[in-house]
Amino acid sequence: MNGFLAQVCAAARRRVDAVAAQEPLAALRRRGEATSVPPALLDALRPGDVSVIAEVKRSSPSRGALADIADPAGLAQAYASGGAAAISVLTEPEHFRGSLDDLQAVVAAVGAPVLRKDFVVDEYQVWEARAAGAAAILLIVAALEQDELAALLECVQAAGMAALLETHDELEVTRAVGAYEAAGITGRPVIGVNARDMTTLEVDPHRFEALRPAIPDGAVAVAESGVRSAEDVRRVAGLGADAVLVGESVATAADPAAAVAAMVAAGQHGAEVRG
Repeated sequence: MNGFLAQVCAAARRRVDAVAAQEPLAALRRRGEATSVPPALLDALRPGDVSVIAEVKRSSPSRGALADIADPAGLAQAYASGGAAAISVLTEPEHFRGSLDDLQAVVAAVGAPVLRKDFVVDEYQVWEARAAGAAAILLIVAALEQDELAALLECVQAAGMAALLETHDELEVTRAVGAYEAAGITGRPVIGVNARDMTTLEVDPHRFEALRPAIPDGAVAVAESGVRSAEDVRRVAGLGADAVLVGESVATAADPAAAVAAMVAAGQHGAEVRG
């Protein structure tokens, strides 16, 4: 694990320790199990089209402050009106200025499945997401040992949620597929390719193209980072993307609903071209 990733994962563990001292895991799990069943992520992703997962994102380590987003629920509603299949909410507080309050507000505001995006290193965070009403959670393969990854997938399944497994190279794709198998999950794996290098924080626009052949047939292939326009959506559609996760370009758009709608339309057109 590189320096930045190690730093943020260590901070995530410290936050877990702090909140677990206030609400033990068993109590949190009971609260999560009592929360209404969320809509299924896989049901929301449109077969044959390139689905858009639009992200509530205030800041990033590479770009700093992006958007104030005083009303994350309102932004999510704009995304949904533009046709987003799902909403991603960054909950990491230090580098992305997110929170679980944002997640809960978005869940309450939209009917689409909501993904918790954070540096998840402990099952406590899975149950936090479930208690907040999230339908899915991001797991970064590079941040976890293989047994940790499989155990967290088992926890995700027990919570009735889905997982987006984020990868950066071919070995991580192989590990993601193996973790699904080890966890005994029979549904379609959701495997993301993050074009952003976790060491340099630079975006490699060719990374999805390089890794797409390693993602098995039947999996949902998600292009992450570097998708900023309708043309980018058409490009990754032609490379075999089933979905895109977009943040900065829609969060900072003057008309977020229109920005998402343009990408949704491009995803439909791109799927036709892909044929």
